[in-house]
Amino acid sequence: MGVAQLATGAISDALGRRWLIVGGMFVQAAALGVLATAPGFWLALAAMATLGLGTALVYPTLIAVVSDVAHPQWRATATGAYRFWRDAGYVIGALVAGVVADQLGLNWAVGVVAALTLTSGLVTLGRMPETHVRSSSAPT
Repeated sequence: MGVAQLATGAISDALGRRWLIVGGMFVQAAALGVLATAPGFWLALAAMATLGLGTALVYPTLIAVVSDVAHPQWRATATGAYRFWRDAGYVIGALVAGVVADQLGLNWAVGVVAALTLTSGLVTLGRMPETHVRSSSAPT
């Protein structure tokens, strides 16, 4: 689903960032929830493909938000700060998931990640303004 990022980046330029991020997080949370409870291979495979689609909605769009809000002179620094905290989240998330998996099992760990992703989507829905303003001279 990585190829889908080519399309979602362009879609976020046309439609805006907020709803792709929120929608993508909800898709990811749903896919992780299905994955945590999937009784068989084919459903788990479908959940993983859906997770990839949700990630394609979110991943390039979050980088675009940084470009939207950072002054051009600070854009590289802002992108670096965003990537640092994003990557730190991967590390912390992996540690939390590992502890939960050791204590409760792998399905619970995936479920916790699903819950955290859903919570992030809800916080984003409630707090993030649209950052991409289409130019009035842009073709419609």
